[in-house]
Amino acid sequence: MFNVNDIKNGMTILFEDSIYVVLEFSHVKPGKGAAFVQAKLKNLRTGSIVEKRFNSGVKLEKAMIEKKNMQYLYETGGVYTFMDNETYEQLELTEAQLGNDKYYLKDGIEVIVSIYEGEVLGVILPDKVELVITATEPAVKGNTTNNAQKDATVETGLMVRVPLFIEQGETIVVSTKDGSYASRA
Repeated sequence: MFNVNDIKNGMTILFEDSIYVVLEFSHVKPGKGAAFVQAKLKNLRTGSIVEKRFNSGVKLEKAMIEKKNMQYLYETGGVYTFMDNETYEQLELTEAQLGNDKYYLKDGIEVIVSIYEGEVLGVILPDKVELVITATEPAVKGNTTNNAQKDATVETGLMVRVPLFIEQGETIVVSTKDGSYASRA
């Protein structure tokens, strides 16, 4: 247990039978009334983001999240298999558990799996991944407006907006935060 005044970004807390990570917070001291803490929290089970107001002096419970370094091995019929880098134990996650993170998984990629009391909460991906473009339209000559972009499909099925000069078969760097094109590999 800890006092809400000691809250920090990135902390994981148990609140209302859910596990949340603190995205951002601010201490508010209004002219009238008691001080409080305004926090933006992300539910680690559902992915939803909520705003909560805690009165000063409220006690919260820390959630001890275990983080394991794992390597992505393969996917079979919507089940994704990961291997623990230390014990070599394998863990299987479904498409529903991964959500859109599945589009950034390539054989051999290193990820961090978050686990709370045996329950897998999700996968923490590297900030950027290298993916090969499997389909895109050829550049149209003369179409050189500022920052002109076209759609491209990468090897994992993700659709990415890329500059016109990028061609099929090239490897690009994609941000895992928003799925945007970062650079050529």
